[in-house]
Amino acid sequence: MTSEQKDMSVSAYFSQIQGCFETTPADLSLIARQIGLSLEFFYSGQCIRTLSGGEKIKLQMAGILIEHPDVLLLDEPSNDIDIETLEWLERFIISCKKPVLYVSHDETLIEKTANMIIHIELVRRKTLPRNTVARMLYGHYIERRLSKLAHQKQVAVKEKSDFEKQQEKLQKIMQKVEHHQNAISRKDPHGGRMLKKKMKNVKSLEKRFEKEFENRTQIPDTEEAIMIMFDDDIGVPNGKTILDFKKDRLYLGERLLSENIELNIVGGRKICIVGKNGVGKTTLLKKIAEELLERRDIKASYMPQNYEEILDYDKTPVEFLSVTGEKYEVTKIKNYLGSVKYTTDEMERTVSEMSGGQKAKLLFMKMILEKSNVLILDEPTAGLDPRGRDEIFNEISVLHKEQGYTIILVSHSMEDIARLADRIIVMNQGQIALTGTPKEVFAHAGELKEMGLDVPQVTNLMLALKEKGLDVPTDIYTVQQAKAVLKQILEGGGNRRA
Repeated sequence: MTSEQKDMSVSAYFSQIQGCFETTPADLSLIARQIGLSLEFFYSGQCIRTLSGGEKIKLQMAGILIEHPDVLLLDEPSNDIDIETLEWLERFIISCKKPVLYVSHDETLIEKTANMIIHIELVRRKTLPRNTVARMLYGHYIERRLSKLAHQKQVAVKEKSDFEKQQEKLQKIMQKVEHHQNAISRKDPHGGRMLKKKMKNVKSLEKRFEKEFENRTQIPDTEEAIMIMFDDDIGVPNGKTILDFKKDRLYLGERLLSENIELNIVGGRKICIVGKNGVGKTTLLKKIAEELLERRDIKASYMPQNYEEILDYDKTPVEFLSVTGEKYEVTKIKNYLGSVKYTTDEMERTVSEMSGGQKAKLLFMKMILEKSNVLILDEPTAGLDPRGRDEIFNEISVLHKEQGYTIILVSHSMEDIARLADRIIVMNQGQIALTGTPKEVFAHAGELKEMGLDVPQVTNLMLALKEKGLDVPTDIYTVQQAKAVLKQILEGGGNRRA
């Protein structure tokens, strides 16, 4: 959606769509039910920019359906939507009678909705494109792919080992022949000719083995994960007051989002803010950023959900990151970009030509170079693939644990929050509904679901076991915790009934 479209009203957006005026109220009502909107939404004067992420997705989907397409093309449809909208999207794709071709990094969405996989990669340091088409479910495709890659690696390692043994054996023979050649007397020309012939045969055999080795099975070449490098010793001391925030009312334009907000954050914390789309998470994070970016006793950096807010799309990555333009600085920047798999060609393109994942990496790189110690992140991994997302969250955990960074972030992924946060703030119906550690918050699974939120899959598993009569705690939220509990039960003599 363009910036110009975001400034339109909802009704103006629909009025520009070809076929909108030919669509009858009955057809609009049918589309509204299919999308999960009210009929009045189509005639709303609300500015699109003030809609939640989920509402924007539904608005665009309704606009597509009004045009009666033969096929739906969706680019990252699950970005920036809450659990309730995500569940609607899954149902919509599954029940859609038309072909749906979509690009997504959301493995859960793919696993639940796709029945055909087109996997596109760039390998050999992003110089060779490769694609795989598989008419199967995503889980089966991943299982088959990993098995095939593991077998290929095993064969490649064995062939390399066999080649090295052949080379070692040939070298010993050549050394032995060379020794005899040096020792043989001129009085034995026949013996000299035989040794010369033997050396020729050995070298010929060596060339044949080398040629065969060129056609050997290769170690599997796959896209690599990003790696972020952060400077040491720039964290915030534990206990230092980072934020003492009070807001009687939080508005987006004239729309009241939340009331009576009080937040106190100290150094070394990992704070995650969650809630349905439209409750004011992003607006709150912007207010927090405005306050912290003015501070001089800390170095805060803000990564918005909409990268356009701080990225200059006309600059190259090097130009965007450069402050002085000096040769040393440019070299350092290129080294950092290379560490996150930017090619030379990508370093010379403008930011506008980059993918969402590349833009996210660029913003993280800016935080690194600015030596930030308080990171304010709004859906920081929305544009990254699963491996990239894992790398980013792993690096954030390392920053917190080893360097004392303070992290304040918004995320809709309860799985990511469960493994990252040490404190969770839940917003609902204009208030901070819950706050506490992950253990404390996820113990209120029923309340969270009533708010339209979810809990980690492990917590859902424990709740299901509890309903079946197994005496298990329901405040478990990590796989490691679940393993420990189930192991204790099994070692204690099998299932325990509540």
